[in-house]
Amino acid sequence: MVGRWKALRCNVASYLKVFLKGTVLSVPIGLVCGVLGGIFHIAVDLGSSFFWQYHWLLYFLPLAGLFIVWIYHAAGIYQDRGANLVLAYLRTGEDIPPRMAPLIFVSTVLTQLCGGSAGREGAALQIGAGTASFLARVFRLKDRDSRQLTMCGMCALFSAVFGTPITAALFSMEVYRVGRMRYSALFPCLSASITAWEVSRYMGTAGIAMPTLPATSADVGTVLRVLLLSLICAAASILFLVVMHSTHKLYLHFFNNPYLRAAAGGVLVVLTTLLLGSRNYNGAGMDIVAAAVGGSAVPWAFLAKILLTALTIGAGYKGGEIVPSFFIGATLGCTIGPLLGLDAGLAAAAGMVALFCSVVNCPVASMFLSVELFGGSHLWLFGLVCGVSYLMSGYYTLYADQEIVYSKLWADR
Repeated sequence: MVGRWKALRCNVASYLKVFLKGTVLSVPIGLVCGVLGGIFHIAVDLGSSFFWQYHWLLYFLPLAGLFIVWIYHAAGIYQDRGANLVLAYLRTGEDIPPRMAPLIFVSTVLTQLCGGSAGREGAALQIGAGTASFLARVFRLKDRDSRQLTMCGMCALFSAVFGTPITAALFSMEVYRVGRMRYSALFPCLSASITAWEVSRYMGTAGIAMPTLPATSADVGTVLRVLLLSLICAAASILFLVVMHSTHKLYLHFFNNPYLRAAAGGVLVVLTTLLLGSRNYNGAGMDIVAAAVGGSAVPWAFLAKILLTALTIGAGYKGGEIVPSFFIGATLGCTIGPLLGLDAGLAAAAGMVALFCSVVNCPVASMFLSVELFGGSHLWLFGLVCGVSYLMSGYYTLYADQEIVYSKLWADR
């Protein structure tokens, strides 16, 4: 009896130790990243608002590109792998330079200020990971604790910028090794994510706001239409990724010098914007996403966004591709949905979630994203969308260093 009591006390002590360690690691990084995320959110919003107020800033995009290349080279980074470096660290322990955080902060704001077509989530992941990596070195954490702190930093910045704390936590756990999540990191990641979300809200930043979706029933006709829309969105995601990767390769082929590549890319974005006759496809474009979910979108908007995002990111400008995927999916869904007999806004929301799921290969995080943005009443619909888009998008991905553990075609043991 005495032996059992001692064993019980040891087990309780072990679990309490892990709980306290998770709390000590996650809450402070959540506070720090919440402040950084709030500042980053405000800076990017200011940059975007200046771009819309002063249209002539577009013509400074090539100069901004030259400056971005210069600051990375001045910091000793000649081959920037972006978010791929973060995923590689979580999988293999590859080093993350702490200077990555300020570099991506400045370069993303500059890209938004001058009208580059990019999001902010890639920067959020890198700022969070870079900050966590710096703190792990300062406090000399063990490798396992350092990786967990990095995941907490990633999801904390993501949550502070997007206002979706559950999605942020699950995305950080799921994205680097799809199919094999470290559930021991669930509490620390959720704790850091929620802490950062509350801090950013206190700073006055607003998360993603979407219109209310109309009620819909899960009848056979609706299910078939949703399945067809999901297939179309999966194909669009492949198109988006192929164009992204091909454009980057073409830049490398024709402009081997990074300074020349950035300048040429900036000029191409400016010329393409002028040819399109609209600046609606520059920047992140979340206002266009909200309008699409509200039922209004230009039919060819998704194609324009694919082109401008590929020209921007491929040339070396910074930001991310997730928000552009929201734009592409929402405008495509809003355009195709009514042709299939679906409500335009509902189809836009489904397309947005489908494109996100397809390009990042994270179905669990994608389903929770739908709940945090649109509520739980349409979860059956978004669940179908995520299942189909994850399967039919194949092994295409935004992240070259992402590992998909299990086959999408066969049930592995």
